[in-house]
Amino acid sequence: MRRAADGRVVEVAARAGFAARGVIYLLVGVLALRIAASDDGRQADRGGALAEIARRPFGNALLWMLGLGLAGMALWRLTEAVFGQAGPDGRKPGRRLASAGRCVLYCVLSYLVLAYAAGDQGSGSGSSDRHSDDVTATALGWPAGQWIVGAAGVGIAVAGLWIGGRAVLRKYRKRLRMGEMSAGVRRAVDVLGVVGGLGRGCLFAAAGAFAVVAAVDHEPGKAKGVDDTLRSFSHTPAGPWLLVAVALALAAFGLFSWAQARWRKV
Repeated sequence: MRRAADGRVVEVAARAGFAARGVIYLLVGVLALRIAASDDGRQADRGGALAEIARRPFGNALLWMLGLGLAGMALWRLTEAVFGQAGPDGRKPGRRLASAGRCVLYCVLSYLVLAYAAGDQGSGSGSSDRHSDDVTATALGWPAGQWIVGAAGVGIAVAGLWIGGRAVLRKYRKRLRMGEMSAGVRRAVDVLGVVGGLGRGCLFAAAGAFAVVAAVDHEPGKAKGVDDTLRSFSHTPAGPWLLVAVALALAAFGLFSWAQARWRKV
């Protein structure tokens, strides 16, 4: 009975994590749309999303909920790293290592959000662009720093292509309880999953490409965080329309995360 209860706790934690991730991506998409329409100086990244929440009534309470939700996601990923993921190949070392990496990522994100909610205004709301510049500048100062930054950039870009490719192939379907959805809901989830995954993949791929450029030119300022990467889409021949498309895709991924909170196999 205790084992079943523990499993239920982890399931609830995972679903809370997907819901929290959905809120952040949805807000980043909305902020990016604002930049495309009329740049009001707000950050279209995690920091901007947290600041936007903090401005709202009961915003601090929501920040605590988001931070705890992300902690729940970290707990779930930790159990996957220790015991394996769901599915026949979930115990493979590669999958368990990937879960461990995600656990660390969500631990950091949870800490930043909770620290911001507790009053540390410089933690979760910091500019991702400034942080990217600082990290890149530090790494470029290391021996073989250009190669390290370049390799990291290539890895991020490849991850973006992988995310986008899996979305197009609808690989997410095998991790969702599709049979519990009506035909209309399945179509909506497919649209959100494909569009959202493509948008997220494009964002990662572009950020990775900027990191490679920064490594080749040995200029840390050319590495871009989420906010600057999104703004760069408006400087293409497509103008602000490409930024609008990516912003809508990120908002779609936020909604898709909510669908995962409901139907993901945990």
